[in-house]
Amino acid sequence: MLYKKNQNRAKLLISCPDKPGIVSTISNFLFEHGANIVQSDQYTTDPESGMFYMRIEFDLDSFDDSLHTIRTNFESVATEFSIDWKLESEKRTKRMAIFVSKEDHCLMELLWKWRSGELQVDIPLVISNHLDSQQAVESYGIPFYHIPVTKDTKQEAEVQATKLLQEHNVDFIVLARYMQILTSDFVEQFPNQIINIHHSFLPAFIGANPYKRAFDRGVKLIGATAHYVTNDLDEGPIIEQEVMRVNHRYTAEELKIVGRNVERVTLSRAVSWHNDDKIIVYGNKTIVFA
Repeated sequence: MLYKKNQNRAKLLISCPDKPGIVSTISNFLFEHGANIVQSDQYTTDPESGMFYMRIEFDLDSFDDSLHTIRTNFESVATEFSIDWKLESEKRTKRMAIFVSKEDHCLMELLWKWRSGELQVDIPLVISNHLDSQQAVESYGIPFYHIPVTKDTKQEAEVQATKLLQEHNVDFIVLARYMQILTSDFVEQFPNQIINIHHSFLPAFIGANPYKRAFDRGVKLIGATAHYVTNDLDEGPIIEQEVMRVNHRYTAEELKIVGRNVERVTLSRAVSWHNDDKIIVYGNKTIVFA
């Protein structure tokens, strides 16, 4: 059965130094504001001196007014416990932009999940530095923007892309095998809002044709990593990883097919978790309440 959004549900994500009383204070606060807690998950890195993380889903009557009141009044609780927090409404549909180059397997996975209702987002645009996916994207009724990128035009291309993202009020960006390195100026505009996918051969098989070199080395595992993009290339907070076992019978081309399948699954999972507000980023790590 297709999951339907609860129009009266909100999600509160918090991170703070661990100390006694956090759970009871937050629970009592929500009770006093008419919230009915339907799910609560928590994690402490170190009971002695570590960080505390929590994700709570709760329902509200008179939703809009009640949520506004909670958002305003929770500041005092946040100050008391030095809490970093985010409050999200499930009724609001996030807007996701997709960047893609020539390979379309991750793009098509996301579009299929979107059309089937499994990924409940709005996709206002797809941006690509190649024209290969234009027809497929437009067949879904989604605007496709071709922004060529060269070494000399990268900055100009990113300015153009940024303008489109702002015009379409995009909440987050997915790099569905977008084979361009983003500049620090671009990345800094979207902190923890850009999700990337790549094979997990790094750093052993960096550069072009990694599957051929993996085949030559007789690898036994094919994997993929989805992570948030930072200025450190492919070293941002990891959201999800997946592997599939292979053996000596696989050709280099068959390894690549396995790799594409793993990338599709890993990326779609990471995107779903981000969209459902199941991730807390702390430093260069993630806490995923999946």
